[in-house]
Amino acid sequence: MTALRRIAVVGAGAAGLHTAEALRRAGYDGRLTLVGAEDAPPYDRPPLSKHLLSGQWQPERLTLREPHALAELRLDLRLGVAAAALDRRARTVRLADGREVPCDAVVIATGVRPRRLPGAETPLAGAHVLRTLADALALREDLRTGGRLLVVGGGLLGAEAAATAVALGAEVTWLVSTPTPLAGVLGTETAGLLAGLHREHGVRIHVGTATRVLERGGRATGVRLADGTDLAADTVLMAVGSEPATGWLAGSGLALADGVLCDAYCAAGDGVWAAGDAAAWPDPHTGRHRRLEQRTNATEQALHAARNLLAGPDGTRQAYTPVPYLWTDQYGLRIQAFGRPGAADRFELVDGTVAEHRFAAACVRDGRVVGAVGIAAAKALRGLRAQVAAHGPWPPDQA
Repeated sequence: MTALRRIAVVGAGAAGLHTAEALRRAGYDGRLTLVGAEDAPPYDRPPLSKHLLSGQWQPERLTLREPHALAELRLDLRLGVAAAALDRRARTVRLADGREVPCDAVVIATGVRPRRLPGAETPLAGAHVLRTLADALALREDLRTGGRLLVVGGGLLGAEAAATAVALGAEVTWLVSTPTPLAGVLGTETAGLLAGLHREHGVRIHVGTATRVLERGGRATGVRLADGTDLAADTVLMAVGSEPATGWLAGSGLALADGVLCDAYCAAGDGVWAAGDAAAWPDPHTGRHRRLEQRTNATEQALHAARNLLAGPDGTRQAYTPVPYLWTDQYGLRIQAFGRPGAADRFELVDGTVAEHRFAAACVRDGRVVGAVGIAAAKALRGLRAQVAAHGPWPPDQA
């Protein structure tokens, strides 16, 4: 690789910003370009479905760094323009406005884009996704008048939006594909607790599969299900998952398969690295490539990518072996999880009880700890982290 006089970080979200900061902290003093498709400076996304959607926070509170802190990074900041192509031979990133950014190395941190249902592939009044600041503000505006909100998708984003909307006075139906949504993420016990809380607060959980968004007069009126049933709504939120924002990398020669395929050091090719939601790297436990759409991962992987980039091929690089961590805030409870609780076949309480909404539990599969989950029992939960990282035996005294 040539001398690092110019580095481009493509994606100005949390992963991109943390990459830029880590490069500067490590002593990189060359030209550092940060490219972002949105006009807004780097901001935090987790509050979009909670504090911002509820109106408790205004957009400026989501900003990750004050202007003076960004200025100290001495960035060539390109906001409001998306990356269009990567030419690895010429070592340039071409932007959507036709300009080119020369770079000796590039870090891909372009994240994901939300999927849309048939019938709402293009913007449709009353049909929303929730990924950007603009998305959240548009949905918030529609919810100001209450009415009927239909949340399509049984993941954390849909759950958080449903909880926020019902607190705002909306009549909420949450359309999910399984009777216990989030069981594959949090495990059956914790997911069952959450489903019960949703119902207690007035959310109607409907099990089915949406096939398309219905519209009349240019506005969404609900969705049609696979069994032919129509669910009516004044506002529809499509929280049906996402896909890596890697279309701009077509023709680059990089390996793309549900993300940018990296090695264990976050390298995707000569002079190319990836971090955050779009990066897929080999899981040390399974050997298969995986992605993590988690806020903590965006930070941790950015630090590893920056460190390994500067180390160079002959330097001391460090493999990326995270312990996945997620949290969600719903109905005044913060649920935290390490690893993969949804993959477990046993739920072993180590503190508290589920009924009290205060507990920590090891999530075990085939006698090994594959995850941990808890509410209001942070100390006990942290005590399980090492077991999750090591896939340790359960009970621990079997080691």
